[in-house]
Amino acid sequence: MGKLDKQKVVVIGGTSGIGLATAILAREAGATVWAASRSEDKVAACSTANPEIDFMQVDIHDTDALKSLFEKTGPIDHILGVATGAERVMAPFMTQTDEEFRGAFNKFWGYTNLARQGIPFLADSGSLTFVSGTPARKCNPGMSSVSCTGSAVEGLTRALALELTPIRVNVIAPGLIDTGMFDSFGDSRPEVLENISKNILLGRVGQAAEVAEAIMLVMTNPYMTGTTIDVDGGAMLP
Repeated sequence: MGKLDKQKVVVIGGTSGIGLATAILAREAGATVWAASRSEDKVAACSTANPEIDFMQVDIHDTDALKSLFEKTGPIDHILGVATGAERVMAPFMTQTDEEFRGAFNKFWGYTNLARQGIPFLADSGSLTFVSGTPARKCNPGMSSVSCTGSAVEGLTRALALELTPIRVNVIAPGLIDTGMFDSFGDSRPEVLENISKNILLGRVGQAAEVAEAIMLVMTNPYMTGTTIDVDGGAMLP
């Protein structure tokens, strides 16, 4: 008997990285899992590799598509939002355009879409989980838009936890995680990851499965709500 046996889980942003790792763990724990993303190519590839999970193409900014997804699943137990749905420009605040700064907040607005469309289908014993990141509370230069977006996501989490109880609402804040975000470095990827690791207390970047384990914790622990969990290898320490 798995921890999620006979439960239903929906993952938006579930075809790569942290989302896919969580979808796989949830299925292994006994859940029926729907995983969605806006990339048709990723949906097709994941469907072939993981036939036990129901993958589909849904953009987190398409409220009609989200509504149709939840109408298909019916009553569910857990929702996870991982999709950024945003173009993020890393640059000092004063060199960013207003459009570039506002663009990072598309992640926040995507999460509000997910909450509005998904919450009516959540069981009272269920959970809603978002993903922010360490910049929300420890911001490096050039990351103001990402930091502010993460702070907004964490604030939304606490506000919804108060309003939606007994439904539980939590947020996971990963540090630097070895996902597709590093693919653009090509052959130099191992060197880039090694250099980054030198500034991390545990001496390495994290793995998507390690973040997924934290997400599984807040899904399955019935006494956790309004919580932010850092999975960052010690990055939040001075």
